[in-house]
Amino acid sequence: MSDSASAALFIVRVAIGIVFLAHGIKHFRNREKTMRWTASIGFSSPSIQWFFMSFAEIGVGLSLMLGLLTSFGAAGVISLMTVAFWTVHRHAGFWITARPDEGWEYAFVLTAAAWALALLGAGEWSLDHALEIGADLDGTLGAIIAAGGFAAAVGQLILFFRPNRARATS
Repeated sequence: MSDSASAALFIVRVAIGIVFLAHGIKHFRNREKTMRWTASIGFSSPSIQWFFMSFAEIGVGLSLMLGLLTSFGAAGVISLMTVAFWTVHRHAGFWITARPDEGWEYAFVLTAAAWALALLGAGEWSLDHALEIGADLDGTLGAIIAAGGFAAAVGQLILFFRPNRARATS
């Protein structure tokens, strides 16, 4: 892989990683607020949602920033953004500037970038490359891992998302 390709993958990984790490820290520090919000959009078990959301976002952020188990980090992005799309953004339309809710363009871009990372891998400027596991985790296996992130999102929605109950209590 060329240095410019590795640099491009590094930039994408670190940028997305910073976004998720920051979100995870924010949710972790604001436990009660995050729990109220998840309940208000229709999730049962807000404490479980807070825990998994916070630690998934922190884990995804670190994974992508370090380039460690990058396909799994990408799967986490896909999972988190699929849930965000379905629960919050899909009704607002495409544009993120839609009000009162934000549209789904941001979630779409992050998801597309995560699929690209799962397929391409972390690049040579990563711990995956240094540990010589990168080639084992990208390509077809990366796509399978990424699809697992989507499946995890569907499972979470089936198990915990009850939007009608949230509307009834609002």
